[in-house]
Amino acid sequence: MDQPASPWVQRASTELARAGYRRGGARQAVIELLGSQSCALSAVDIEEALRDGDRSVARASVYRILDELERLDLVARVELVRGMTRYEPAHGDARRHHDHLVCDRCGELIPFRDEELERTLRRVSERVPFAVDEHEVVLHGRCGSCSS
Repeated sequence: MDQPASPWVQRASTELARAGYRRGGARQAVIELLGSQSCALSAVDIEEALRDGDRSVARASVYRILDELERLDLVARVELVRGMTRYEPAHGDARRHHDHLVCDRCGELIPFRDEELERTLRRVSERVPFAVDEHEVVLHGRCGSCSS
């Protein structure tokens, strides 16, 4: 029995239809994969995961679909090292927001949430004053495996 689609998958499907995109198998496969992830994936990660899951989608199609989703503010772009980009669903929900630690040596991406950092960012926006709608904190360094 199929699991019900996540709220983000439902929202993405609705927004794409509203924008005039037809419901295609490749597009739906990318949306469902992104909706099931806990953190960001690269286009290559998406292509490989779909191929391993018996739904092959060409890399060019993956990039095209990610561009469509980004234009509609449905995915957030996470810029990593050496020009690597990953994408994750843009939930617009502060409870689901997280920031990222990036290992500059092996490329591991580790999501984290820190309430003290969130409070500090709110205080900065009040002090400046500047209305922060969203933010992305990416901390670079070395993971535990690469540090030893």
